[in-house]
Amino acid sequence: MNYIPTIGLEIHAELNTRSKMFCSCFNDPLEKNPNVNVCPICLGHPGTLPVPNEAAMQKVLRVGLALNCTIAEYSKFDRKNYFYPDLPKGYQISQYDMPLCKGGFLQIGERRIDITRIHLEEDTARLMHPAGVAYSLVDFNRAGVPLMELVTEPDIASAKEASTFAQEFQILLRYLGVSDADMEKGQMRVEANVSIRKEGESALGTKVEVKNLNSFRAVEQAIIFELKRQEKVLKSGSKVMQETRGWDDKKEETYSQREKEEAHDYRYFPDPDIPLLSFSEEEIARLRADIPELPQARRSRFMEEYGLPLQEASFLVQESDLGDYYEKTASEFKELGGTNLKLLCNYLISDLQGQLQGGSVKDKEFLVTPENFAELILLLEQQKITSPVAKRVLKKMFVTGADPDHIIEESGLAQVQDVREIERMAQETIAANPKAAEDFKKGKTAALQFLIGKMAAVSRGAIDPATADKALRRILTA
Repeated sequence: MNYIPTIGLEIHAELNTRSKMFCSCFNDPLEKNPNVNVCPICLGHPGTLPVPNEAAMQKVLRVGLALNCTIAEYSKFDRKNYFYPDLPKGYQISQYDMPLCKGGFLQIGERRIDITRIHLEEDTARLMHPAGVAYSLVDFNRAGVPLMELVTEPDIASAKEASTFAQEFQILLRYLGVSDADMEKGQMRVEANVSIRKEGESALGTKVEVKNLNSFRAVEQAIIFELKRQEKVLKSGSKVMQETRGWDDKKEETYSQREKEEAHDYRYFPDPDIPLLSFSEEEIARLRADIPELPQARRSRFMEEYGLPLQEASFLVQESDLGDYYEKTASEFKELGGTNLKLLCNYLISDLQGQLQGGSVKDKEFLVTPENFAELILLLEQQKITSPVAKRVLKKMFVTGADPDHIIEESGLAQVQDVREIERMAQETIAANPKAAEDFKKGKTAALQFLIGKMAAVSRGAIDPATADKALRRILTA
C-alpha cells in the first residue's frame, strides 16, 4: 500500500521594527540581559492599552504584496486565550478571521505553493530552564515583539519541497528588509502540519503538527521521520492521533507534546482595545511601488543577462548584498573589456567567499572593491597572471584593500613571458630533479606533472602549467 504525503507549513518571523508591536519598548529579542526592554504594556499590567505598530503592519503588507496576496479591506486584532508562563496577559493579541493578507502563492521551481493567510501577532516571552533546579525563569524582552505568521495550504508534497519553500521564503523576507529571519537566533521558526493518506483516497489523513524546527535540515528531517512514523502506525492497524509533536534534534525523532488544540479552544474574540484597521488604495499602491526586484525574478535575470547556470545564479541571489556586489563587479569588468563573466562568478563564489568565511561583502572589514576585483579577474582572463598568482593576490587584497596591479608589481608576481627566462627555469628544474626527468623519458607521464609543479614553485606561480608543460617537453624530448 502506497501513501500520499500532505504537508503544510506555518512560518513565524520576527519583524525588525524599532519598537515592539503594541508599546514603545525597544525591539531586541536577542538582548542578553533579562527583562530590560519591558514596560507595563508588554508585561500585561491591568489598565494598560495597546497601540498597534504601524511599521510592523506595513512590513506584513509588503510581504503580502510580494506573495500575490489579497490585502484585506478591513482587518482586526483578536485575543487568543491560553494560560502559560510566557504569556503575561493570559492571552496573546493575534489575528483570527480577518488577517491582513489572504491567498497568494510562492513559486518553487515548477511548483506553485498556495498561501492561506499572513497575519500579525505579538511574540511570547522566553522561558529559561536552569540546570539542576526545580523552577524556570521568564525573560520578557521578547514579549510583545512583532511576529508575522504565514500559513500555507496543504500543497507541499515532500520534505525536500518543504525545506525549499522555507529557504525561499527566508530569502524573500531579507530582500524586502522586513526581517533578518535567522533561524539559529530564533528570528524565524517553522512548524509543519503533516498527514498521509492511502493512494486513491481523496480525504486527507489526520494532521499532526511538528514544532521546534529551527533549521532547514530540521524541517526536512522531521517531516521525513513523521511521514515514516505515521505510515508505520497505519500499517499496524492503528489510527494516527491528532496532536502536537516536538522535534528532538539529537535523537532525530518527533515526540508527543499534547493533543492538538482547535480554534475554539482558544476562545478567540475581537480585542476591544484596538479599533478596526483599514488601508487606503493610495497606501497599498505606495507599498507596492516600493517592492524591489524579488529573488526569483533576479535569479532568472542573472541566468539570462550573465549566462550563469541555475546553481550559480541561485547562490548569488541568496543574499541581496552578494548579488549587488556581483552586478557592480560585472559592470566594471565589462567596462574594462572583460568578457568571461563565468570566470568572474567562479572566483567570487569559490575564492572570495572562501576569504569571507561566512562574512558579508557589506561588512566594514571587507576591503575588496568591485573595481579591484574586476581588475584582478581581467588580468587572469588576459593571462597576465596565473590562477595560483590570482589566488595569492586576492588574499593580499582581502587583507590590505590594495589594487591588484600594486600587489603584483610589489611582489614580482607578473606572469613570466620571456622565452629565455622560461627556458632557463625549465633547465634548472630538470637539473634539480634528474630522477623525474629520467622517469618521464621512460614513459612515466606522472613524472612530468611533478616537474611542472616544481617549476611552478620556482616561479612562485608566475608560469602557468601549460607554458611549463611545453618548455619541459621541448627540452626532455630534444
